[in-house]
Amino acid sequence: MTTERVAVRLSDAEMTRRWDAVRKLMKERGIQALVAYHTEDWLGGHARWFTDIPTHNGYGRTIVFHADDLMTIVQQGSFGAKRELAGKDIYHRGVGELRHTPFFSSVRYTTGYHAEIVREVIKQRGYKTIGFVLPETMPHKLVNGIAEGFEGLKVIDITEQIDRLIAIKSPEELDLLRRSAEMQDDVFAKVVKEIKPGMRDIDVTAMAYGYGWTQGSSQGIYLGGSAPVGKPSLLMGRHFQDRTLQQGDHMTFLVEVNGPGGYFTEVGRTIVLGKASAELRDNFAATVEAQDYSASLLKPGASCREIARQHDDFMKAKGLPPELRLYSHGQGYDMVERPLIRVDEPMEIEPGMCLAVHPGFETPNLFVMVCDNYIVSGNSTDRIHKTERKIFEV
Repeated sequence: MTTERVAVRLSDAEMTRRWDAVRKLMKERGIQALVAYHTEDWLGGHARWFTDIPTHNGYGRTIVFHADDLMTIVQQGSFGAKRELAGKDIYHRGVGELRHTPFFSSVRYTTGYHAEIVREVIKQRGYKTIGFVLPETMPHKLVNGIAEGFEGLKVIDITEQIDRLIAIKSPEELDLLRRSAEMQDDVFAKVVKEIKPGMRDIDVTAMAYGYGWTQGSSQGIYLGGSAPVGKPSLLMGRHFQDRTLQQGDHMTFLVEVNGPGGYFTEVGRTIVLGKASAELRDNFAATVEAQDYSASLLKPGASCREIARQHDDFMKAKGLPPELRLYSHGQGYDMVERPLIRVDEPMEIEPGMCLAVHPGFETPNLFVMVCDNYIVSGNSTDRIHKTERKIFEV
């Protein structure tokens, strides 16, 4: 059997590596099954990490990862529908059975349907200890409903340990992240080549979308809102992208989509239809300097909290505002995943992590930012995007 429906998928060896690591954690904690859930792909990486299959369109997908058996997956479908796969399906690897139910996150009385099926699975197998992965993002009825009627069922939140496994990428994953960055470089180069006065902002982003999809992207966003030089060009979404570009305008453009295999990276620069002002060039150069500094701090063993503090000290020493937004974070299956370079992040930097670094700031006259991804190794931190760090004048 072939896998022609999926252009790029992870190897069986990579999936086995993940499952073995999780089962090791479960054995240490005495956990008989883990429950993970998500409704979408941009920030639904926990569910995809177990299966290598994305979750689309807001339809909930619950993974029951058994310590001693193949997975049970609960997903959209008809009442009572069930498919026995026995681990033999070429696309649903590691899955023993698919259970279906018509759940919609917008319809309140359906939000407990997944819990009913998961409760049935737990009861049939006689489990006494289960674990949740990121229960804070699960529907209320899923979290509370699973434990209903189970006297003595022990529930353990194992999110921290799973987050660390996800954050440290394997060589195969790092290769896919580099391929995503390469694809985004190509998308940005096409935007620079094609952008011109008379186009709407959406014409630019739609062109980028179409090209990116043919190159392996499937999810994500292209942000950019044009403005005359002297006014901020902010990162706008589709709803605010109907302005028409004029000669002399500029656009801050961010490519934040996934690439082959579903891994997210992001690259952002400023494009000017004409000549950049000295003010714009000088402040863009300041963000590049800030990016270099922050990236230099991404070393194994470094505290994310301390990096955030040092970055703010650097910005203030340059007469620039400290960061109140999220300016650097991990990426993988999630557009934003841990670790976050922020004062509330307890993680430390470790080899194998891939982080986006995008310092920037806004004034009444401008908005500037620069965005690239970096991979942390044992003795270096390497920028994987190749797009030149400059203002592109076209």
